[in-house]
Amino acid sequence: MSKLVLLQGGQATPFALTEEQNVIGRLPECAIQLQSNMVSRKHAEVAKSDGKFLVRDLGSGNGTFLNGKKVETPTALKHNDRLKVGPMLFRFETDEPQPPAAEIQESDFLADDSEGSTIMATATNLDGFGMLDVAPEAKLKGVLEISRNLAGSVEIDKILPKILDTLFRIFPGSDRGSIVLKDSESGTLRPAAQKHRNPTEDETVKLSRTVLNKVIQEKAGILSADASSDQQFSAAESISALSIRSMMCVPIIDLEGEAIGAINIDTQNPISQFKQEDLEILLAIAGQAGITIANARLYESFLQKQKQDSEMQIAQNVQVALLPESLPEIEGYSFFASYESAQAVGGDYYDCFKLPDNRVVVSFGDVAGKGVPASLVMSRIASVVQCTLKHETDVQQAMLTINDLMSSHSIDGRFVTYVLCVIDLNSHEITFANGGHMCPIVRKADGSLIEIGEEEIGIPVGIMEGYPYEIVKYTLNPGETVVIYTDGVSEAMNSKEELYGMERLNEIVSHNSSDPEELGIVIREDVRKHAGGFPQNDDITLMTFGRTE
Repeated sequence: MSKLVLLQGGQATPFALTEEQNVIGRLPECAIQLQSNMVSRKHAEVAKSDGKFLVRDLGSGNGTFLNGKKVETPTALKHNDRLKVGPMLFRFETDEPQPPAAEIQESDFLADDSEGSTIMATATNLDGFGMLDVAPEAKLKGVLEISRNLAGSVEIDKILPKILDTLFRIFPGSDRGSIVLKDSESGTLRPAAQKHRNPTEDETVKLSRTVLNKVIQEKAGILSADASSDQQFSAAESISALSIRSMMCVPIIDLEGEAIGAINIDTQNPISQFKQEDLEILLAIAGQAGITIANARLYESFLQKQKQDSEMQIAQNVQVALLPESLPEIEGYSFFASYESAQAVGGDYYDCFKLPDNRVVVSFGDVAGKGVPASLVMSRIASVVQCTLKHETDVQQAMLTINDLMSSHSIDGRFVTYVLCVIDLNSHEITFANGGHMCPIVRKADGSLIEIGEEEIGIPVGIMEGYPYEIVKYTLNPGETVVIYTDGVSEAMNSKEELYGMERLNEIVSHNSSDPEELGIVIREDVRKHAGGFPQNDDITLMTFGRTE
């Protein structure tokens, strides 16, 4: 529900806008009755039109002001707009969804002052704490106070109000203060915090565009000792409305010496004007505030990194859960698998499980790419294979179904090189279907090697629906072992950028044990030996299986 909140005497009194037309005035029949001689009998009206509330002045004697500007024509109200009816200040609130803070426009807090700006004094902040050789006692006191008040603060949303509270104690004549910070992505200056001496006054503090640009670009503090004659406010609101007599604006410098924002304070008291030493003290305080803000941002980045690491650990656990917890134990056969992702999660995949008709499925794939995108595709093919093989007994048809399912919701560039093997434990015949993957290597009992199905290799899975994959069959004899691997094995690189290579892989397979588990471990360790601790640039996965002698 939308409402107007009356800000008066330190209290906030809400008035619900339940009618299509809500009149504000002194008369008892007004929806919002105000007891003030400066308010007309029927002063203004807030009416709903096309889902929006518009404010209209009803010919009042003292006028109606929206965000400091006189209402001449019906004007739409936005969340947190300030409406002034005579001496009464309202805040408009609505529970409708609002745009994110990043969409705040500079015009909301910057005053356009193309006519120029009269700057009474400047001071530079070269070392983060201002010129401490000038009024050192006062500056040291200010730095100590701001340090004490900010001690233990690690959240920027809590730090900024503390900075303004401290400034109001150090500069008792301050009436309004604001802090603007640069958006880390766009670099645009945006209001981050503001404070008013009078709790009933919460209008947005407007800053001079000229002054703010000079402060940020030149990293210099600026003092206007008599704002009533300073043209920098001429294009903002009338000087009678702002009632600013003196103001200071200084940059906030980060650890790299870059201006990341600015602090502005002003006073409406014509007697309590700011002086040059006040500007230098504010510079020193801003230096400490800049360090605190920079540290808070680093801490926020650290927390975000921790959160991401935690989420990646969860993703890694989920992916590992998709891989088989154990491989089948079958008399006369041995199975081995090794999986090492290059990142927290990867795109390599393998599976091995028994079917009811005394057959065993060996499923092996490599998703194009690495990291999270590849892992998502990997999880999809893992589920597709499980579902398909539980209902489809024919290997060729199963391969066609897997490809069609992966292709129907494919992502550009995220195909899978894939090998499907089904072992008939009665006849020891293996039926292979290959979608763009390296040919499986068969090590015979005498150590000689052959590659299976080179002429039958089809396109990778997930590229084109309806592709007619071919199958090839091979009868596995005792003492023969099948080796399936991803290119992370053959293309493993060392510090000299030398690849592991097929020649070395074939030599290791040929001259070592025919036992699948022993051979798999030897291959894995030899790849690690070749890399010599050099970071792997791809997932490294291999499977070995065969008949024991």
